[in-house]
Amino acid sequence: MDFISILIDWAPYLLTGVFITLGLTAAGLGIGIIMGLPMAIGQVYSTGNWWLDKIIKSFIAVFVWFFRGLPILVLLFLFYFGIFPAIGMGSLAPFFVGAIVLGLRGAAYQSQIFRGAIQSINEGQMTAARSLGMTKLSAIKNIILPQSFRIALPGWSNEYPNILTDSAVCYAIGVAELLTRSSQIVSQTYEASIYFVCAGIFIILNYAGMKGLLALENRIAVPGFSGSGEDNQVFL
Repeated sequence: MDFISILIDWAPYLLTGVFITLGLTAAGLGIGIIMGLPMAIGQVYSTGNWWLDKIIKSFIAVFVWFFRGLPILVLLFLFYFGIFPAIGMGSLAPFFVGAIVLGLRGAAYQSQIFRGAIQSINEGQMTAARSLGMTKLSAIKNIILPQSFRIALPGWSNEYPNILTDSAVCYAIGVAELLTRSSQIVSQTYEASIYFVCAGIFIILNYAGMKGLLALENRIAVPGFSGSGEDNQVFL
């Protein structure tokens, strides 16, 4: 059987792997921003309670240190074979373990991207908002975050290719994503060229995702701000 015939026969199986890979990537980005943004706010602003602030900031610091300090493969094994079984979640499907680990690791990185963006906003804007009667929470929500998200987007968008490529490591715990399915096809057909197809799909997914995020950057970019935009995306 030639390569084209093999590819046609196995295309649905491979396509399912593409959707699983995209699911892992979406979960990693989604969990990352849902957790990362509050952690960034917690690092920059205080609650007014010294002890509570110390607990929050210490927890965030340890969280970031832990998830940025370990390789993704070590984290997958640690959660899949250690932490989740120890807390009674040993039956959790490999896909969900992979999604959670990618999300937690993404949160550690994204929290620092958003922290830097928030800190770049002039403190006078918070002071002005409070002087107008806004609560700190309302000022953060309506004044600080809209601006900081625009500033953070170019850096945050780099998390997409990072999580996309990291998702391939989930094969180690049995997630049937794109690389896993490619390996299974090769093992049954002895057609190693399937790996070139796998690599090509990753490149296409990477390119398409970054083009979409670039379009979003250009749509919400601050006029005259040179931190993002077409001129800075040489290869896209």
